[in-house]
Amino acid sequence: MAQWCQLQMLDGKYLEQVDQLYDDSFPMDIRQYLSRWIESIDWDTVAFQDSLATVRFHDLLAQLDDQYSRFTLENNFLLQHNIRKIKRNLQDRFQEDPIHMAMIISRNLKEEQKILCTAKSMEQEGEGTVSAMVVEKQKLDNKVKEMKDRVQMVDQNIKNLEDLQDEYNFKYNTLKNREHEVNGMSQKELDLEKLTIGRMCLELKAKRQEVVLQLSDLLNATHSLQSDLVGEELLEWKQRQQTACIGGPPNACVDQLQNWFTTVAETLQQVRQHLKKLLELEQKFTYDSDPITQKKAFLETRALELLKNLLSNSLVVERQPCMPTHPQRPLVLKTGVQFTVKLRFLVKLQEFNYQLKVKALFDKDVTDKKGFRKFNILGTNTKVMNMEESNGSLAAEFRHLQLKEQKVAGNRTSEGPLIVTEELHSLSFESELQLNQSGLDVKLEAMSLPVVVISNVCQLPSGWASILWYNMLTSEPKNLKFFLSPPAAKWSQLSEVLSWQFSSVTKRGLNQEQLSMLADKLLGAKAQRNPEGLIPWTKFCKQSANEKAFSFWQWIEGILDLIKRHLHFLWNDGSIMGFLSKEREKHLLSDKCPGTFLLRFSESSKDGAITFTWIEHDVHGKPVFHSVEPYTKKELTAVSLPDIIRTYKVMAAENVPVNPLCFLYPDITKDKAFQKYYAKPSEASEPMDVENVVKSGYMRTELISVSEVPPSRMQDNLMPMSPDDYRALEQFVNPRDIDAVTNNLMDFPQFDVQMNSEFTDEN
Repeated sequence: MAQWCQLQMLDGKYLEQVDQLYDDSFPMDIRQYLSRWIESIDWDTVAFQDSLATVRFHDLLAQLDDQYSRFTLENNFLLQHNIRKIKRNLQDRFQEDPIHMAMIISRNLKEEQKILCTAKSMEQEGEGTVSAMVVEKQKLDNKVKEMKDRVQMVDQNIKNLEDLQDEYNFKYNTLKNREHEVNGMSQKELDLEKLTIGRMCLELKAKRQEVVLQLSDLLNATHSLQSDLVGEELLEWKQRQQTACIGGPPNACVDQLQNWFTTVAETLQQVRQHLKKLLELEQKFTYDSDPITQKKAFLETRALELLKNLLSNSLVVERQPCMPTHPQRPLVLKTGVQFTVKLRFLVKLQEFNYQLKVKALFDKDVTDKKGFRKFNILGTNTKVMNMEESNGSLAAEFRHLQLKEQKVAGNRTSEGPLIVTEELHSLSFESELQLNQSGLDVKLEAMSLPVVVISNVCQLPSGWASILWYNMLTSEPKNLKFFLSPPAAKWSQLSEVLSWQFSSVTKRGLNQEQLSMLADKLLGAKAQRNPEGLIPWTKFCKQSANEKAFSFWQWIEGILDLIKRHLHFLWNDGSIMGFLSKEREKHLLSDKCPGTFLLRFSESSKDGAITFTWIEHDVHGKPVFHSVEPYTKKELTAVSLPDIIRTYKVMAAENVPVNPLCFLYPDITKDKAFQKYYAKPSEASEPMDVENVVKSGYMRTELISVSEVPPSRMQDNLMPMSPDDYRALEQFVNPRDIDAVTNNLMDFPQFDVQMNSEFTDEN
């Protein structure tokens, strides 16, 4: 069954998580209409190839055109309009950056798979092992339901009170009129009627007292629920958002939060309406010690205060500031580059639609700016919140904001207490809700998480390191001087965040073996004795690691970029062991058969490099380990790592080139591990046409990695070429053509075979 169909069969709590994945940047309508086509494309591959992303972008537009045609045949004008609007928005957003669209689709498909896996595991575990978080949410749902039941009960009791008061007034006035009639009731009948009316009066007073107490209890319950929402649930949601911003699990439940906030606001509005109704009843009938007269001012004031407090906490930053060019690195903004940010008002009431005008401000509350850069915010910095553009929620999305640094006299860099990428800035939003008929006048404010402003893209890695450190260790959005004295991080915290950096751009985070090596690198011998050891900010991001000319984070950043550009699939497959020390490497390979190799990242390359190490045995049977010079982005751009492994050769003078790589650790045959990633057969692998060679004067070439070693290092027992190796050679040179070409070499003065320690052009 298609993934999209499986998702639609899940419970509402999972569908809400799916809903959070789709917004204006990539609407759920596209996922619905084009679900089969979307799931048929390998978006992981598309997201790393500019040309392919452009092709797929235009394919998607063509698919939307086909869908539009179907709606035309169905005479569905509304859906035609929606498709046209969606297509225009996609062209505006992704025409110049189709890779961004591919990354969004790839990420959403992965998150959908995670939601499906979670739902299935929860179903298998059963109700008895439901997570504590789900239990707490169910408790809150029960409180909300109980509050709604109370509102209905109060509503019914007020109606009963009104009916009882009307009946009392009617009988009282009737009795009063009949007392003055000439042929009125007898004294006995009159006394009986007065007794009945007296009882009704007592019942009426008791009913009034009951309704007032119910309203008071309802406000108490609302206050308790509101405290849970504002003091716990909203804070937890913001903390989850922080985690999601730095690569953690995707933030969800904002719709559930909105439902709770809206229900509480509706309850308070209904209480205020109930109080108005009681005032009407009071005007018709009152008495000494009337509970309505005694309590009305207190109840009105309390209901209004609770509503204002709820509304003042309802404006939130739903999506933190982010440059569309770097969707996986929010909160780092470059001057002159547009960024987006989205706000939501959690109280979704129709009377608030188009009533909130939000203004964006930069560094509004920063009073001490000495030595810090100052910026102007450009673009449309005011938006009106509405429900029409955000899937029904009351929201506003700023899409075209950008920052421009104010030019000031003097050299800021020398004056400032912090370097550029450690300066934290604030982006805040202000609004005011005024509804005269409801007596509401509420100031609203929201603040994004602190942002780092860079002026050159080369500062992005350092800026992202600051964002990671801040959001890992604090949740105070106004602590803009955090890096004047940054706290150290526990390894347990940092290890999780480091793993997220890999899982957020691939399907695989870091396992314990890999994290252990990184712990050794940061903590040294302390890693084994104290896994909770503290890592200072300077050691993570500033100090050189292992006497290298770059920091630990620069090393990790280079490897991340290498994986994203060239090793994405191999990392997802688990083919790359990646992080392990040379000692650990030898320990793992020492008992393996000759030709077993593993892949690890170089510790000496700032920009990221990968190498492989294999094992052989000398004449005495002792293990001998060989590591190839690490491959960088430059080499991997020319030849993919699987093809390098396929064609790799070791040779010495007067020896036949041999591919020593046979088994990927622990015992997976080389072809089984990498064959699906080998370059597809092309003309270069077909038998050479000697006539074409003669006409063009050139022979086809293929880049092959070759390591030259002194003859003394070529062991007598070095494995001969296996049949697989021989067939690999035949893939690009047909032996039957070699003699024919060799006989004509004198005719090709421009033909040359070049070989060095790393690559050879083999013809």
